[in-house]
Amino acid sequence: MGAVAPLAKLMEQFERLPGIGQKSAQRLAFYILNLSDEEATRFAETILTAHKSVCRCALCCDLTDSELCRVCGSPSRDGRTICVVEDSRDVMAIERTQEYGGVYHVLHGAISPINGVGPEDLTVKELLRRLADDSIEEIIMATNPTVEGEATAMYLSRLIKPMGLKVTRLAYGIPVGASLEYADEVTLLRAMEGRKEL
Repeated sequence: MGAVAPLAKLMEQFERLPGIGQKSAQRLAFYILNLSDEEATRFAETILTAHKSVCRCALCCDLTDSELCRVCGSPSRDGRTICVVEDSRDVMAIERTQEYGGVYHVLHGAISPINGVGPEDLTVKELLRRLADDSIEEIIMATNPTVEGEATAMYLSRLIKPMGLKVTRLAYGIPVGASLEYADEVTLLRAMEGRKEL
């Protein structure tokens, strides 16, 4: 016997989320049903508030609830270096290191002809507009080490280098705790290219 209609619809909505399968959707739906009316209302209101108030930063296109995000609005950040990432989760990951002091540009995706995503679907125009500022010295390509991420980095690099700006790519290599014998050729090549003097 199937789930009652409202429960089935709730599970269906959870299944639409990326990375959520049928079992996870079922677990989340039952969790929601076990909330008190007050908790369920607060949960729903939080979703609606986030959906209505979160927008893109006017400068870097990261997600924010004001005109400028926290990074772009900070006078302590070095605006001469822009780190280009695919999405806001990448900004969060780099910020967790507490080592990067520059600013960001969020593309909101990567070039993927198979999925129908071209440069016009990303925030490339906004990035190029920012590069008209004479104070910018370096663009760090921090797109993911995937076919799409590499293609996006190469495409942007070809657009930016003629402007006389320094374009760098994050070094990728062997993760800490991994064995060389299990690394693929591309990872080993990246590790060799990104090596540093000790």
